Amino acid sequence: PLTKDLNEIYQQGLINGFSVAIVDQAKTVYQMGFGYADRNAKIKFSEYTIQNVASISKTLIGIGLLKAQEMGKLNLDDPVNMYLPFTVINPHRPKDVITLRHLATHTSTIKDTEYYGDKAYVLKDEIDDSKEKVELYVKFNSPETHIPMKDMMIKVLTPEGQWYKKEGFLDNKPGEVFEYSNIGATLAAVALAEATGEAFDDFTTEHILNPLGMSSSGWSFNKIDLSQHTKLYFNQEIQIPFYSLITYPDGGLITSANDLSKYLTELIKGYFGTGTLLSPESYKELFEPQLANEEHNEGIFMSFPSSGFIGHSGGDPGVSTYMFFDPKSKIGRILLVNTELDSAGNAILDKILLTLTKFERHI
Repeated sequence: PLTKDLNEIYQQGLINGFSVAIVDQAKTVYQMGFGYADRNAKIKFSEYTIQNVASISKTLIGIGLLKAQEMGKLNLDDPVNMYLPFTVINPHRPKDVITLRHLATHTSTIKDTEYYGDKAYVLKDEIDDSKEKVELYVKFNSPETHIPMKDMMIKVLTPEGQWYKKEGFLDNKPGEVFEYSNIGATLAAVALAEATGEAFDDFTTEHILNPLGMSSSGWSFNKIDLSQHTKLYFNQEIQIPFYSLITYPDGGLITSANDLSKYLTELIKGYFGTGTLLSPESYKELFEPQLANEEHNEGIFMSFPSSGFIGHSGGDPGVSTYMFFDPKSKIGRILLVNTELDSAGNAILDKILLTLTKFERHI
C-alpha cells in the first residue's frame, strides 16, 4: 500500500521525481523512486538515482570533526584560528574567540551575506546565453569563476578580502546566539582539512563514505557516475543546469536514497551506542544538545527540531531533501526531490513525509 499511496501523491504533479527510504538500526526497510530523473528521455527516478542533497551534507562535517578529534588532530573547543592559515575575528568582538564547536552549532556569529548566494554557486558547463534564464534565489556563475573554498573564506571573512563586510558578523559573543551559517560550516570544513592535512572530500570519503559502502556517492561530478544523476528542475518543464558549490561541504554531497540509507542506519546505531564510524563517546557528543533553546536545538551539525526527530534537511536550486530519525521508534526516513518547490509543492512534500510516518508505525 505504501508504493500505491506514494504513487498517488506523485500523480498530483508539481514534483518531477523523488525517492524515499525507511530504515531502522539494522537495515533499509523500504526504498523506492517515483517519477522521472529525466522527463524528456523518460528515465525513471529510482532509489539509485543520485543528486546533490544540499544541507544534509553538513552532517558529514560533524562526523569528520569528531573523527579528527578521536585521532588527536583537533579539539572541538579549540579556537578555529589554531588551524587556519589566515585569521578570522568578529570585528564587533575582536577579543572573543570563535571555536570549532561554535561553528558546528551555528553559534559562531558568522552570517551568510549576499556574497554567499552570489558567489558560491558555479555552473558545471558554460550555458548558451540564448537559452531561457532561470531566475532563482542564487546566482549561477560561469565555470571559470571557481576558486578553492579556502580562497573564498579569505575573501569573505578577512578584512583584506574583497567580499568582506562587518555586517557578516553578529554583534554577539560567540556561543550566545543561533545563526544558521553556510559560511561558518564551510570554515569548519577548511579547519578540518588544515588540521588533518587531507582535503575535506578525501578525508570524509576515507572515514565515512568508503566504510559504509556508499559507492555511488561523492563530493564532485568527477567522483560519481554522471549518467545516474537526475536532471534538476525549476518546474515541470524547465531544467536547472548542473551546478556545484565552491563551499561544497555545506551542501554538495551527491548521493542516492540507497546510499543515504546506509548512512542514516549508521546514525541510528551511533545514537544507541553501536555505531562503527565513531566511538560511543564521540557519538554521544554528536547527538548532545548544545544550545539552551528548547524549541530548536543543535548537536554537532545535527538538528533537533521540536518534532523530537534528529537529523537534517536541505534545500538548494531544484533540490529538497529530508533525513531524520525518531529516537523513540528507532526508525528513520529519507526523501530526495529533484524539483524546485512552491508552497503547493511543499504541501506535497509534507504529504509524502506523513505517508512515510503512517507506514513506519506498522513496522
